[in-house]
Amino acid sequence: MIPLHILLQANTPAIAKGAEKISQGLPRELRQFLEFTLLKVNRYEINVFDVFLILALISAGRLLVWLISGVLRRRFFRRNQVDQGRQEAVIQLVKYFIYTIVFVLGLEVAGVQISILLAGSAALLVGVGLGLQQTFNDLVSGLILLFEGSINVGDIVELDNGLVGRVTDVGLRTSKLETRDAIGIIVPNSKLINNNIINWSHNRSLTRFIIEVNVSYRNDPRRVEKILLSSAQEHKEVAQNPPPTVRIMDFAESGLQYEVLFWSYSAWRIEYIKSEIRFVIFERFQEAKIEIPYPQRDINLHFGWEDLIEKVKGKNDNPNS
Repeated sequence: MIPLHILLQANTPAIAKGAEKISQGLPRELRQFLEFTLLKVNRYEINVFDVFLILALISAGRLLVWLISGVLRRRFFRRNQVDQGRQEAVIQLVKYFIYTIVFVLGLEVAGVQISILLAGSAALLVGVGLGLQQTFNDLVSGLILLFEGSINVGDIVELDNGLVGRVTDVGLRTSKLETRDAIGIIVPNSKLINNNIINWSHNRSLTRFIIEVNVSYRNDPRRVEKILLSSAQEHKEVAQNPPPTVRIMDFAESGLQYEVLFWSYSAWRIEYIKSEIRFVIFERFQEAKIEIPYPQRDINLHFGWEDLIEKVKGKNDNPNS
C-alpha cells in the first residue's frame, strides 16, 4: 500500500503555485471563497480553487479534443481521402493522449507528484499487473487494432463462433459490434487479434456468395440452369460483372445438387438477398413444374413382398401379438 505521508509531504506543484498568483488579483470575497478548504489531511489540502482548476482542465481537454477532431475531419481526412475506420482510429488516439495529459495535470493541481506516486506504488502495480494480465492484453490489442487498421468502424466481421456483426466502435480495451438483429455485442480486443476473424469489408470489393438448390432427376438440367440464372440476375443488388453462374455439384441420392454463384457489394444484407432470390426460384419452379425432391430411399426385402404381407397379416390376426 502507498504510504500516505509520502504523498502528503509532496511540495506544491508549479501549476498550483501559478494558480495561486492568479488568485491574488481577485476581489477579497471571491478569493476567500476560492481558498475555502474542502479537504485537509495533515499538510495536504484541497480547496475550492483546486476543484475549479481541475474542472477547467477537464473542460479544456474536451474542447481541445473537439477542435482537433473537427480540424482533422474537415481538412486532413477529407483532403487525403482517409476512410472512416482510419479516421475513428486516429481520433481515438488523440482522445487518449489528451485525456492522459489532463489526468496527469489534474494530479499535479491536487498536489500529488507523479514520480513519488509511482515509486511508492511499484510493488502494488506488480501485483495488480499479475491479476490484470487479460485486461492488459486487451489494452495492447486495442492499440494494435488502432494502429494497424485491420478492423475499422463500419466493417462487417464474422467471429469464430459464426456470429456476424458490424463494428460500431473500436475502443482501447473492447470493441462494439451490432448484429443483423440490432443486438449490441461487446468483444474484448484480444479476441479480434488472436482468433480467426473473417472481415467481409477488408478488401472493400465484390464478394462471392452461394445458394444451394436440390432438383429432381426428372427435370432438364439446362432448363433448371436458365431459371436459376435469371432469378439471380434480376435482383438489383446482384452484380452483373462478373455475372452469376450455375454449376452442378453432385449426383445426390434424391436429386441433382446445384449451386448458384453470384457477386454482391451488400455483405451486410446478404442473408436477405439470398432469401429474396430463393422466393423467386421457388415461384418459377412451381410455374415450370420443376420438382424439388423429398429424400428417397430404396428398400430391398430379403424374403420378398409375399413374406412381408403374410407376417403383417399374422400380426393382425393375433390380437395378443
